[in-house]
Amino acid sequence: MVMNFVSLQTKWKFDRMVVTEVLCDKKKFLDLLLIGDEQESMIDRYLERGRLFVGLDKDCKAMAVCVVTDEGNDVFEVKNLAVKQCYRCQGYGRRMLEYVEYLLPGKILQLGTGETPSTLRFYYNLGFEYSHRITDFFTDNYDKTIVEEGVRLKDMVYLRKFLKRTEV
Repeated sequence: MVMNFVSLQTKWKFDRMVVTEVLCDKKKFLDLLLIGDEQESMIDRYLERGRLFVGLDKDCKAMAVCVVTDEGNDVFEVKNLAVKQCYRCQGYGRRMLEYVEYLLPGKILQLGTGETPSTLRFYYNLGFEYSHRITDFFTDNYDKTIVEEGVRLKDMVYLRKFLKRTEV
């Protein structure tokens, strides 16, 4: 998907990727958003109130997305983080989160995820720690059973990271 730059705001350059915020027409990225959250009605719950960041490759094609919501009391939540299959395991998901952390110094960043071993390992390696769980979240809120890496997702596991303040 080639971007219409009228809808873009801030830019952050990484090696081989530019991260930018999309302010309108967020549903244009539904194909990527569905990688991170498999049900469109669930995405609809947070997409418009959240900030959508998109990672673009050198040809201005979307390669990653991250949606973050303000939950109040200095708590921000990553509702969706997804990277296109061909770009996975190359550090792009980590870079998307680094950008969000840069924007939120001194805040708390949290996220909810299933108990997929590689996903939990990814977040723990980035400094997130276990916070709590919501029992039966996936079975109660999703139309279809979700299985990842042989694990049937049932509970949502919440992880948190306290972001350091940056010195000016």
